[in-house]
Amino acid sequence: MIKEVLDELGERMQKSVEALQDDLLSIRTGRASPALVEKLAVEYYGTATPLNQMASIAAPEPRLLVIRPWDPSALADIERAILKSDLGLTPMNDGMLIRLSIPRLTEERRRELVKVVSRRVEEARIAVRNLRRDALQDLKEFEKEKMISEDDFFRGKDKVQELTDEFIEEIDGIGKRKEEEVMEI
Repeated sequence: MIKEVLDELGERMQKSVEALQDDLLSIRTGRASPALVEKLAVEYYGTATPLNQMASIAAPEPRLLVIRPWDPSALADIERAILKSDLGLTPMNDGMLIRLSIPRLTEERRRELVKVVSRRVEEARIAVRNLRRDALQDLKEFEKEKMISEDDFFRGKDKVQELTDEFIEEIDGIGKRKEEEVMEI
């Protein structure tokens, strides 16, 4: 009974960590990365479509992204979505593809991005803590319904806390690495 709760908790916490990692990929550092724009929602025929589903994205140079839409009529929509986004990039449209030149980050912009990273890391920590709360609630219900003993409840509670600490530590490490990457010149 407790093992199932812990297994499910571990899986859900791992998904929170993976979501954070995917989220942090979209934060711009000094290097061009297709992950920067691939999840960007483009209004295409009245539907918000992720950019990676309508174009190929390449980084031929360290500071350049090239977006080649499969449907050339979507160029204007892609350009509009890039301009609306908070990326701070200006697309260059040549009629066939879009080039995004990634400028060097200013110190002020780096500090803003570090704040964004910190906020997203804190959101991930909160998600993990909420999962801990749900697992503890499940254990309390099991104890109340006499499915587990009081001793088992306290052992399970300790294991839930150990798992939570482990994932919070992993989240903090991911955040710290991303902050260092953003501050790197």
